[in-house]
Amino acid sequence: MADTARAQKVADRIKTLTAANLGSIVKDPDLGFVTVTDVRVTGDLQHASLFYTVFGDERQRAVTAKILEENKGKLRSFVGKQLGIRLTPSLEFIADAIPENAAHIDDLLRAAREKDAEVAAAAAGAVHAGEADPYKKDREDEDDELATEPVDQDAR
Repeated sequence: MADTARAQKVADRIKTLTAANLGSIVKDPDLGFVTVTDVRVTGDLQHASLFYTVFGDERQRAVTAKILEENKGKLRSFVGKQLGIRLTPSLEFIADAIPENAAHIDDLLRAAREKDAEVAAAAAGAVHAGEADPYKKDREDEDDELATEPVDQDAR
């Protein structure tokens, strides 16, 4: 079994090879603008999962997924020749959900900013209820009486 450092090196190499040569290997005009975002290889180097994004609408994503699935053998053959390891890992293409997740996070952040602005606007004209200094204080005349009483040393 390979160590994780070697698996990571193989994954990085697969990512570089497929990203750089995808257009020249597939040669399909319907292939969308594909970006390989990540590659994960199993510890035994038998299987590689390639995560990708496609620039375009939902139809373009579906067409690109179909084209990548049809050309999986060509890409695996190319990767196997370039890697030079004993066994070539099988390739699995997985559409990455990063753009959708990022858009959702942007929407959440925008909603949070709007709520913060509402709270700040409501707090701008607000005044405290009650007195300005809400803490209880001892009356000053009691403090003066305690300070002026003589202490009787003989009473001890």
